[in-house]
Amino acid sequence: MEDYDVVLLVEQALTPADAAQVRSLHEGLDEPVTYHVLLPLEDAAARIESAMGSISAGEMMASPAAAMSEVDLAAVRRDCEERSSADLRATLEALRAAGAKARGEVVSESPIDALEAKVKAVDGREAIILTRPHVVAEFFHVDWTSRARRKIGVPVLHLLEHENFDEQAGWGEGVTGV
Repeated sequence: MEDYDVVLLVEQALTPADAAQVRSLHEGLDEPVTYHVLLPLEDAAARIESAMGSISAGEMMASPAAAMSEVDLAAVRRDCEERSSADLRATLEALRAAGAKARGEVVSESPIDALEAKVKAVDGREAIILTRPHVVAEFFHVDWTSRARRKIGVPVLHLLEHENFDEQAGWGEGVTGV
């Protein structure tokens, strides 16, 4: 019997409750389900930019070269890779603890391009995107889910991390109380 392949694009590590919720979506299927988890590599550039933003304007005006030399780019990149790998391991452990067959990878390319490629590679039957609420991006339809629906050609479900189905119901997909 062939597996029912589901590709999960997650923004951060899933909690055991998130994993159980995902698993519950496929409990009644006759074929075995395999989850293929994609977790984007934490953006080192964004972390550096954020850190630079915390430096006061006076410090930057006085010696921008000194401020930049304090940032060890290789160390920041390693830290991002380690955090992303740890989040992936935690997600796979949570899914397996919920009774799921799961494998995954940290991806460095565009999350939607990675999702499209993985759906094609495993002949995915559906995609699930788990994110924190991103009200502005969702409103303008530039969020991962809207972009994926236009691109990949399989059903795409958007769930909000750390919210059960009841908390997500009633407000519209991906919006928790606008």
